[in-house]
Amino acid sequence: MSRNRLRWRRVLLLAAPVILLALLITYCNRYCSHHDEPGYNEEIMDTIVPSEPNYLYGICVDSMYVEEGQIQKGQFLSSLFASKGISPKVTDHIARNHKDVFDVSKIRSGNRYYFLMTNDTLETPLFWIYEIDRRNYALFSLTDSLTAWRFQKDLEVNLARTSGVITSSLWNAVIANGGDANLAVHLSDVYAWTIDFFGIQEGDCFDVVYDRQFIDGQPVGMGEVVCCNFVHRGDTIRAIAYEQDGILGFYNEKGENLRKAFLKAPLNYRRISSTFSNNRYHPVLKIYRPHHGVDYAAPAGTPVSSIGDGVVIKKAYQAGGAGYYLKIKHNATYTTSYMHLQGYAKGIAEGVRVKQGQVIGYVGSTGVATGPHLDFRVYKDGTAIDPLKMESPPADPIKKADMEQFTKVARYWMKALQEPGVPEPYQEPAPLDSLEMPLYPPA
Repeated sequence: MSRNRLRWRRVLLLAAPVILLALLITYCNRYCSHHDEPGYNEEIMDTIVPSEPNYLYGICVDSMYVEEGQIQKGQFLSSLFASKGISPKVTDHIARNHKDVFDVSKIRSGNRYYFLMTNDTLETPLFWIYEIDRRNYALFSLTDSLTAWRFQKDLEVNLARTSGVITSSLWNAVIANGGDANLAVHLSDVYAWTIDFFGIQEGDCFDVVYDRQFIDGQPVGMGEVVCCNFVHRGDTIRAIAYEQDGILGFYNEKGENLRKAFLKAPLNYRRISSTFSNNRYHPVLKIYRPHHGVDYAAPAGTPVSSIGDGVVIKKAYQAGGAGYYLKIKHNATYTTSYMHLQGYAKGIAEGVRVKQGQVIGYVGSTGVATGPHLDFRVYKDGTAIDPLKMESPPADPIKKADMEQFTKVARYWMKALQEPGVPEPYQEPAPLDSLEMPLYPPA
């Protein structure tokens, strides 16, 4: 072995421990510096925590390219798919075989859609998503399976509260106080048997708690009214929602049903043009004679509803008087008559059973009439009575077996309406045997 090679070998042998020591010190410094940092956790440092995946309509799109768009006016699915290189054969298959999911011929301009494509230079379409409306959407697979599904977005329901004083109409008062646009209709349904909403007065007021619905954080409508105080002509009428025998109804604080056997009026009318009279001057015949009904002036074509459940016993035309008219027998005591109709609702015929609130015809001016109106009459035991003074019997109240539970619910909501702000949802107290209780009382 040469002297030079021997010399280098000795140098390496002497230097090796120094190099190893330096590496060890460097490692310890790095380890100790991290180890002393606040919040350091050795297990976390040794674990790679993956990021949260991104989902769109239930599909993980981390490895996809997403393109969003809106259906343009006059645009068809064929042209939309063709712009993405999707063959007419695929388009035809979807149009023919997935009408049960969604009929793609009914796509509407302005509706949103998404293409989910491969994240490469080819950008091959894998899925197409179409929003049918704010809640429903259709998902189409564009691969070999060409499958389709229909889904609904999650609906979030929160309590809301609106109160107001009526100066012109209930609808205006609701909107002026930030309520849902459909709230006026819901309140009209709740109080349809107890309040004549075309007779509400300036100064009448309401305070209502109801379910408001949201999708993706945006309001989309309302659910049911939960409770309400409505002051009408100085009287406070409370409505508390309660489900009995699987049917949601509205009751006052005593458990009496707000629903009556008959509605207050058979239509949404503009004004009462003539009331019940035994000696009224007829504007066409120019004579005095009895008018045993109420004339509701309303535009031609206004829907007319049956004020209660019953059976159609007469559907006819009387040229010299009633024009097209209907008679409905509700029970052994009450019968109602609807005259001067423009026409009848679909399916209305003698012997047909109708429901309370069901549309049976439309306001007209047939027969002897000066203009479009409904001549509405009520007969009790065969004798005409004044519809405006008829006392309608109530529907079934809260059952005795349910009264204790209903009282708890009613008291909660009546108290909530006395306090400011939106109340918390009612929660049934847990039974004692379901609570976690110690085996022995504390010392």
